[in-house]
Amino acid sequence: MNTDLLSAVWTSPAQPELTLRQWSVMLGQARQTTLLPRLAHLYIDRGWIEYVPAGPRRHLEGAIRLAERQQHEVRWEVNCIARTMLELNTPVVLLKGAAYVMHELPQAQGRLFSDIDILVDKDRIEDAENCLLGGGWICEERDAYNQRYYREWMHEIPPLRHVKRNTFIDLHYTIAPPTSRFHVDGRKLLERVVPVKDYPMLFVLAPVDMVLHSAVHLFQEGDFGHGLRDLLDLNDLLIRFGPTSGFWDELVARADELGLQTPLFHALRHIGRLFGSQAPPHLLSRIETMGPNQLARALMSWSLGLALRPMHPSCDLPLTGVARWFLYVRSHMLRMPLQLVIPHLLRKAWMRQFPHSGKDEVVLQQKA
Repeated sequence: MNTDLLSAVWTSPAQPELTLRQWSVMLGQARQTTLLPRLAHLYIDRGWIEYVPAGPRRHLEGAIRLAERQQHEVRWEVNCIARTMLELNTPVVLLKGAAYVMHELPQAQGRLFSDIDILVDKDRIEDAENCLLGGGWICEERDAYNQRYYREWMHEIPPLRHVKRNTFIDLHYTIAPPTSRFHVDGRKLLERVVPVKDYPMLFVLAPVDMVLHSAVHLFQEGDFGHGLRDLLDLNDLLIRFGPTSGFWDELVARADELGLQTPLFHALRHIGRLFGSQAPPHLLSRIETMGPNQLARALMSWSLGLALRPMHPSCDLPLTGVARWFLYVRSHMLRMPLQLVIPHLLRKAWMRQFPHSGKDEVVLQQKA
């Protein structure tokens, strides 16, 4: 059964009639994409949940309880981060999932989390790291090469884990690597941030920047395990902010300003393909000019059409692995110049084959 049952549910005008076998497959697809709680909320919002067979309904109800517990934990963690970072007296910007929760956006409902992403000004990144180290978060990355990879070539430092709560923070200074084809000056993002109610110095990105961040994150990443979830997040952002006067024109202008036309083009093309959402008619021709050449469009449409399916055996087609491999290599080519990406990919391949070789330990000391 090579069928993507999950994507089709969001555009179905009526409750799909599924056998228990199909329910088992769709629940597996939803778990793999971390969309099971959102699927449960979709069924509740549309009044379908009472017609779900008892077995699948238990899975949906359990997923909702898990998501609600995680949301409570995220709010608690954000509160801890806000208190810890307050002494910096600099804006701290929540990204992605934590931003959706604290800004009470629709896609926060049923969201599952593995970490919290925050962004600060590049000049304060070292101060922010030291502040978090003092608050109980530690860096567990002991490999010297990986430390250099993050600190010289990426837009974030290595992940930090809290010593007691085992929660993770990704600390960014922009939304794409400095070596990336889509590098963005983080200060331009900070100029338009929106405050989080009741939290001094805590912010989220402006609506158009949220959309562009989600687009560049999805289409510059090499791992599409959560690709469908991220595309659905983008669709929900457009549904939420799209009706606001001037939003779409501002979005296109901001993509031009930040050099993110290509990620936005791919995002809108696949949102339209899977969920039917479209830009206003007066912008369609303009958006069409934002994409790459025809060959690149065809190749990306083919590969993304396969990679954005749930990463589940029921969705695999004969060339799915090839498409995901191509997008993985492409993501590194976008993030790093050729003289860096070739040795980097060779090293990653070597470390996968021999995971315990070449471990150079480094110890990060909190700076006074």
